[in-house]
Amino acid sequence: MLIGELSRRTGVNAHQLRYYEAQGLLEAGRGANGYREYGEDAELRVQQIRHLLGAGLSSEDIAYLLPCAVGEAPELLGCPELLAAMRSRMQRLDDQMARLAQSRDALAVYIDAAERMSDESYPPFHDAGQESVPA
Repeated sequence: MLIGELSRRTGVNAHQLRYYEAQGLLEAGRGANGYREYGEDAELRVQQIRHLLGAGLSSEDIAYLLPCAVGEAPELLGCPELLAAMRSRMQRLDDQMARLAQSRDALAVYIDAAERMSDESYPPFHDAGQESVPA
């Protein structure tokens, strides 16, 4: 099938499909006319890629995991490399969440302190894009 047909079947635009190919996630042959030709398994592969991207995995992670992928969802076979990659990604997410929680907590402290302060203690805030209007 040509790239336009694969795009229509999967809802993924041709630009993204070419990106998947460049990342080694999707394979295409070339016809005599030079056009990309995808096998019937390409539709399933694109669905797998989309699901794995939705799980927050990078294209590099996905390239590593695809040999262990079965079905559309996909189900991932318990390949040792696969488990190590997913655990590593989960640890990165946990680290990001911890940093975000710390930032949120610090911001909450600043908001609480600002709300307790008298409005008259500081000069009024003026947005640089707006002119102040006298009361």
